Amino acid sequence: MNGQFQQLDWGSEVAESATELIRLAVAEDLGGQRDWTTAMLVPDGAPGSVDVVARQDGVVAGLKVVELLIEQLASDVRLTLSSQDGDQVAPGRVLANLTGSAADILTAERVLLNFLGRLSGVATLTRTYVDAVVGAKAEVYDTRKTTPGWRLLEKYAVRCGGGQNHRLGLNRAVMIKDNHVALASQQGLTLAEATEKVRSRLADQQIAVEAIEVEVDTLEQFAQVLPTQPDIVLLDNMTNDHLRAAVELRDASAPQMLLEASGGVSLATIGAIAKTGVDRISVGALTHSAPCLDIGLDWHDSGR
Repeated sequence: MNGQFQQLDWGSEVAESATELIRLAVAEDLGGQRDWTTAMLVPDGAPGSVDVVARQDGVVAGLKVVELLIEQLASDVRLTLSSQDGDQVAPGRVLANLTGSAADILTAERVLLNFLGRLSGVATLTRTYVDAVVGAKAEVYDTRKTTPGWRLLEKYAVRCGGGQNHRLGLNRAVMIKDNHVALASQQGLTLAEATEKVRSRLADQQIAVEAIEVEVDTLEQFAQVLPTQPDIVLLDNMTNDHLRAAVELRDASAPQMLLEASGGVSLATIGAIAKTGVDRISVGALTHSAPCLDIGLDWHDSGR
């Protein structure tokens, strides 16, 4: 345990999640049948060529998913990428070109744009938060406040935007939150005793986790848990003065312990929070409040 969470760059784990979501999205759109509008109006074999174009400033994420989508849904379409996930893009920037069966392109269009718009929106909002803490040591982290089923992809998009991934699931790290503390107190355990109990039981059962993190919302609680030296202490909804005080206490007695600020973080407040000296700032808004980035398809008059 060292407080370092797995970071989701593109790999087999993310690709497998994307493949399953693509399958669900296609089934949702076609219901095992066909795109009847296209089938009735577009002649078989008609060629088509479209550019995938950004309509606004942002950070692109999801082009890797588009590659998988085309492989699964449109065997008669060639995808040529002109951007990469993580690229900063301006309005009018061509991200990719699709050439081949016009019918297949039309059938894939909405699923493709849904993935690209959603993931690019997460990456774009993340980059905005990351830019707001430039010059401070604090890094911006996501949370588990993700769309059900989309967690790996949304956390991948956070990485594309320059952010860091917090734990991927309940099985990855221990995080003793306020409700756990309340239930532990009913057993007569103090916050420090609850922390030590967790550490002891993990060791006895030889369970490996990425970190033990403890949430506190007062300096008094922080002082109680400080001697137990968990990997991370989450400072929830504290004022900046209290955050600075916690940093001073940590630096004096447990400099290796990481401090994470959380709760009510916004673009208006994150800069000042970062200046308190905390190591991490977790922001649920990166995934639960990111608007889609506007991306569209521009059709050419004829296939290339």
